[in-house]
Amino acid sequence: MGNSMETQKPLLVVLPGMDGTGRLFESQKSDLAPVFDICCVSIPLDDQSSWDTLVAQVVTLVQTACQGDPERMVYLCGESFGACWALYVAVRSPEVCDRLILINSASCFPKLWWLHAGIPILPWMSVPIYRKSTWGLLPFLADLQQVPVPSRNALVEAMQAVTPKSVAWRLALMKQFDITPDALSQLHQQTLVIASAKDNILPSIAEARWLTAYLPNAQQVVLSNSGHTCLLEQDINLFHILQSHGLI
Repeated sequence: MGNSMETQKPLLVVLPGMDGTGRLFESQKSDLAPVFDICCVSIPLDDQSSWDTLVAQVVTLVQTACQGDPERMVYLCGESFGACWALYVAVRSPEVCDRLILINSASCFPKLWWLHAGIPILPWMSVPIYRKSTWGLLPFLADLQQVPVPSRNALVEAMQAVTPKSVAWRLALMKQFDITPDALSQLHQQTLVIASAKDNILPSIAEARWLTAYLPNAQQVVLSNSGHTCLLEQDINLFHILQSHGLI
């Protein structure tokens, strides 16, 4: 797992989406870096770890980063697949997380049966065909009018870097995702649930409502003009969102 850390500042652990790289968070770093020690977790391209293993790796990372400073604030920030990951970390090891940021959470994926059909096919797809298919997904993943060309290219590169087999594995993990309302109600961390109104992949607003209904200390934020990969958009500033909702 990749990371870069300083010391003393609150720790912001960024758990990536399906690409698993954390590179798509780059455009947000400049405003967040003065306030946070940012650790963008990455998953090896061919990794097929279970949820248990992924959770344990984050817990170990946080414990290591907080050695000698047990009062250090820890923020978990997860986007899409990463939001599922962050929720599992918070539920299974609540002591390692003080603040929770969930962006277009894929926790709804088990209910979206029409998105499950392609999972068995992906491992058999050739890499060239898979890479071509990523261009077709681009308009669904991003509001292209709001995402600068370099960020669009970074998104495609990140998608194409992951093998079809690994994509199928991560989709299967999301299909297995299961957190009960009772488990959510036990999480008392201050939580920000961010949803894009123009998400063409997931019903993000409905899922945000569901999560905030059970998370006892959660606020919902709707980005009215944003698509699924909202953090790539030129007008979205995560620092300002956190600041305006009292998480900084």
